Amino acid sequence: MNEFNIPEHEYLKTQLHGSFLLFCQTFFPLVTSRKFEISNPTGRESHHKIISRALTKVSDCEINSLLINIQPGSGKSVLLSMWVAWMMSRYPDSNFLYIAFSHDLASKHTAFIKRVMENSHYRTIFGVDIRSDSKAKDHFSTVQGGIIRGFSSGGPVTGADGGFMTTEKRFTGAVICDDMTKPDDAYSPAMRENILRNYRETILQRPRGPHVPIICIAQRLHEDDICAYMMSGKDERKWDTVILPSLDGAGNALCPDVTTKEQLIEKREKNSYTYGAQYNQDPLPPGGALYKSHEFIILDEEPDILVTFLVADTAETSKSYNDASAFMFAGLYKLETGELALHILDAWEIRVEPRDLESQFKSFYADCMLHRVKPKMAAIEKKSTGVTLLSILDGMRGLELREVKRTRASGSKTARFLEMQPIIASKLISFPSGAKHTELCVNHMIKITANDSHAHDDLADCMYDCIKIALIDKTLYTGDLDQRNKRVTQSLARDFNRKSRAIAGAR
Repeated sequence: MNEFNIPEHEYLKTQLHGSFLLFCQTFFPLVTSRKFEISNPTGRESHHKIISRALTKVSDCEINSLLINIQPGSGKSVLLSMWVAWMMSRYPDSNFLYIAFSHDLASKHTAFIKRVMENSHYRTIFGVDIRSDSKAKDHFSTVQGGIIRGFSSGGPVTGADGGFMTTEKRFTGAVICDDMTKPDDAYSPAMRENILRNYRETILQRPRGPHVPIICIAQRLHEDDICAYMMSGKDERKWDTVILPSLDGAGNALCPDVTTKEQLIEKREKNSYTYGAQYNQDPLPPGGALYKSHEFIILDEEPDILVTFLVADTAETSKSYNDASAFMFAGLYKLETGELALHILDAWEIRVEPRDLESQFKSFYADCMLHRVKPKMAAIEKKSTGVTLLSILDGMRGLELREVKRTRASGSKTARFLEMQPIIASKLISFPSGAKHTELCVNHMIKITANDSHAHDDLADCMYDCIKIALIDKTLYTGDLDQRNKRVTQSLARDFNRKSRAIAGAR
């Protein structure tokens, strides 16, 4: 018994039902063996408390449509999964739909919910049991008639309901939308439209009562993403919003244990597009330029080049309205900090028929061979004209050829351009002062946008391949590795000589 003369079992149940965060602090460690940490940022209220307060209003039928925007890594999916388990402890006959950008991700979250509900303490305190025939991670039921099912945001959500009809104003379940858009897909208008259409035509039809809520929690990814539609006033539902930028007006970090203030400022300066969307929850207009002219360094003197190479992006036709064929000659060098950087030694942008590509490339290659550091390798995109050029150049002696393959795994064009943005923003790309190609390349790069609204991107494709090979994958320069191997070899030789002398002395 306790001070209220309530049986301990009922007292604990009442306390847990009365506080969502207490429920999290109690059951999260039981399931994961890790403490549930409530954030305590400087100068700001904890995002755990803010989100908990909003979710509690949903559970009390005070909010019918809740949109939460918060940075990645904040534990938002854990909070939402724990909330579903908490609500099932209070209303075990509830029907939940858990929707994410992939079925696997949705199943991961519903499996976690199931783990919480299968915990012996949960079952003892709340008297809620999962049916013995509920074996699946993405679809299980309680003996009280509740159901939890996981779905993909891009696929059909059929044969399942969120909540149910009742004459009472009480909680009966919810439709949960947790990161409905995959980051790479956000740059594709077709993928965004597919998710929006599925939301309007399918997901909005799933709540089975006027008081059944929809909760959407996500990081912003694009100016025209699903969150933008929900806030536009065009949606049939009126959304209550919780928008949590990673840095507030005073410069305080939201989740300093995940991303510090210094890291966020660095990200804002060097990866502005990603910062604006995923961290500031205010995506930059997709038509805005990704790169700024001041990010490209102009050098009066050529740096000490370690190795040089060529890349080529070939066009299908010579028509002016299509991309041109582009060649780029780049040199890798070291900064005083020891970091590697790229110097763009030359670049051509030409519009010629495919049959003339060989002679043009050989002419470009001949010019490059005049440099004191001869090109080591040529990388050419493997497409129709590029395949032809690769086969023609295969017989050239002293030049390594690499095929550049564009696949679904390598990401969309926008994803590639965003991948090199922080490297360019870090001022690791330089050009020679006064060279004709310097103005050509810089003017080309500052027109590149995130929504593919720019006219041409042939030189940008070449720039990406240069950066990918030399600064991201780092498959070109092995000087440091050679030095390490040399040191290891010298060490082994010393050991061998020492042992040989010891053996000779013993004899």
